Amino acid sequence: MKKKAQCDNQTCFLCKSCIKEWLPAVAANKKNFAVKKGQVIFSEGDPVTGIYFVYEGNVKVHKKWGADKELIIRFANKGAIFGHRVLGKHATHYPISATALEAGIICYIDMEFFEATLKVNPHFTYELMLFFADELQEAEKKMRNLAHMPVKGRVAHALITLKDQFGTNDEGHVNIELTRQDLASFAGATYETVFRVVNELIQDGIVTTNGKKISITDLDKLFALTQDSSL
Repeated sequence: MKKKAQCDNQTCFLCKSCIKEWLPAVAANKKNFAVKKGQVIFSEGDPVTGIYFVYEGNVKVHKKWGADKELIIRFANKGAIFGHRVLGKHATHYPISATALEAGIICYIDMEFFEATLKVNPHFTYELMLFFADELQEAEKKMRNLAHMPVKGRVAHALITLKDQFGTNDEGHVNIELTRQDLASFAGATYETVFRVVNELIQDGIVTTNGKKISITDLDKLFALTQDSSL
C-alpha cells in the first residue's frame, strides 16, 4: 500500500549522500509503502526490481538455512538500505528475504533510477562501497563465529550487536523487540538453546527481560562470553 510521507532528504543512506541537486529527482522517483508487522517485503528468489530503504520501522534481512530454518543476516533500521545485494551484471533474483518487524514505511527506488544515481553521485557510490566492505567483514565474522564460537558466546555477541545498532530506551531496554526465535536466527542457534542461554544469563545477573524486551545489566561479563572459547 502506498503512503505519502514527507521525507526530510537527510535521514536515509541515499539522500544524505547525494548531491543536493539530485534530491528533487529522488523525490520524484521514490515510492513509499506502508508495511504491517510481519509483512514480507520481498522473498528470496523473487525477481529483482529495485532497492529499498527504511523510512520508519525495523526490517530483518534473512536467508533460508536448511529446510525449515532461517538465518538473519542483519537488521535494517531507520535510514538503512536493504535489497542492495542484487547489484551486479548477473543478479536477477534477490538472494535474501526482507520482513518488517513492526509497522513502518519503506522507500523503494527502481533499479534503473538507482543505477543512474550511482553514476551521478560519486560520493554516494563511494559510501556504498565502504558499506559493502563493512558488510563483507561482518559476514566473515559471522561465518567464523558459526564455525568456532560456542552458542553462549554467539548469543552474547548478538545481544551486544543489537545494543550497538539500536541503543537503549529510557527504561534501559535494547531498543528493538525480538522474539526468541528471531534472536536464535540472528545468533545461528536453535530456539530451545537460546531460551536456555537467556535464562542462564538472567540467573547470572548479566541480562534482565520483560516480555520480549531485554536489558543488558553487565556489559563487561556479556562481552567476556564472546572471548571465551571454552564455553
